[in-house]
Amino acid sequence: MFPACPAEEATVTILSILEFPDERLRKKAAPVEVFDDTLRRTVDDMFETMYAAPGVGLAATQVNVHKRILVIDVSEEKDAPLCLINPELLEKQGNGEMEEGCLSVPGIFEKVVRAESVRVRAQDRNGEFFEMSAEGLLAVCIQHEMDHLEGKLFLDHLSTLKRQMARKKLQKERRLREINRAPRTAAAV
Repeated sequence: MFPACPAEEATVTILSILEFPDERLRKKAAPVEVFDDTLRRTVDDMFETMYAAPGVGLAATQVNVHKRILVIDVSEEKDAPLCLINPELLEKQGNGEMEEGCLSVPGIFEKVVRAESVRVRAQDRNGEFFEMSAEGLLAVCIQHEMDHLEGKLFLDHLSTLKRQMARKKLQKERRLREINRAPRTAAAV
């Protein structure tokens, strides 16, 4: 079906995911030119990070690696890993609206209009070129992650009003997380 990117036996690391409004998320990713063990470890770490988050897709820019790498697994069982290196969108068809979320914009979910089906060309972890077609959630996920490689977020597809509302909700979510992480002090008796 698709060229999978199975994890190798090396030790993997959970990477830190950048969160909006971190400006590093706006940096455009550079093409991958060297396909070596360092790249393969990065891909493995990205899969491990995505599964641990949990998420269905992760672009290298989200973990502060500004290379054109993305990993995806939209399967229920999390057993269909797919990595796209230096992906190019060859064709897109139809328009559909689907609710999206993002590991870099935690707690925010909004409807975004994207192509319903896409055809892409990419390289696998060994540098071999392949083409694939995708539709539905996989097509949306590919487009969403490819946006990250261009320094774009799904929030950029929203109206100004919805973007402002999402920003306020994100600030509230962040404050709640900080409160929950704050050390508890003993009450005076």
